[in-house]
Amino acid sequence: MTVEPFHDRPKGRVLTIAGSDSGGGAGIQADIKTVTALGGYAASAITAITVQNTLGVTDVMPVPPAVIAAQIEAVLTDIGADAIKTGMLPSVEVIETVAKAIDKDGADAALVIDPVMTAKGGAILTPGDAVQALKSMIIPEASVVTPNIPEAEELLNLKITSLDQMKKAGEAMLSFGCDAVVLKGGHMPGDTLHDVLVTKETIEVFTSPRIDTPHTHGTGCTLASAIATGLAFGVDLRDTVVRARDYVHEAIRQAPGFGQGQGPLNHGLIEIR
Repeated sequence: MTVEPFHDRPKGRVLTIAGSDSGGGAGIQADIKTVTALGGYAASAITAITVQNTLGVTDVMPVPPAVIAAQIEAVLTDIGADAIKTGMLPSVEVIETVAKAIDKDGADAALVIDPVMTAKGGAILTPGDAVQALKSMIIPEASVVTPNIPEAEELLNLKITSLDQMKKAGEAMLSFGCDAVVLKGGHMPGDTLHDVLVTKETIEVFTSPRIDTPHTHGTGCTLASAIATGLAFGVDLRDTVVRARDYVHEAIRQAPGFGQGQGPLNHGLIEIR
């Protein structure tokens, strides 16, 4: 399988607002690699500096909210953005800051919210008191929200153990005010992976064979950034989701095998055409 980049279209500016991953597999680093691989232009606003590798997160230093706001303003008032993607938002104050900054200078951009709450190794990246802020300040403005099952369970305060429950959870999340939800099924057991796209008009299930590998660090960041890139080029949401899933699948399949734990994807996609 090859994954065509989006560079034959106009626009393509993506601002990612997220944490930095020193190991390069997730966060800002994964976002920039993904946007670039798919032909877009990536800019960034860093919300936190994490000390991490494939074995886990050992320390986090939040960036002051005023500096986060200044980064967003600097990008949006000069370069601009066709899509904005958010990842790690480590506090209520940061969420408030980001929401205000986007509303001020980026209201016309497509908004992709990846409600990052924990790292792959289990470290808490967004504390519980920030969940309500996500639900009330950021998610209502989203073009699409991309939670995994544990994140959806936290946001909805319910358990999700089946595909039917995934569909219902996606519908429930629309009540927060977002336009669409992509509920990722990677945490559900089985040889087939199911992702569910829910909009106000339709529910569609996408399937792919599960790849038996530990090298899946940054898959959520990567999928959300790939979706943001497609939307930045004006691609239809469904087509964007299909392309983004193909990209992530190939990036996992071609993972370089780096590190002693949950390794990174191959964002550069050696076989990309």
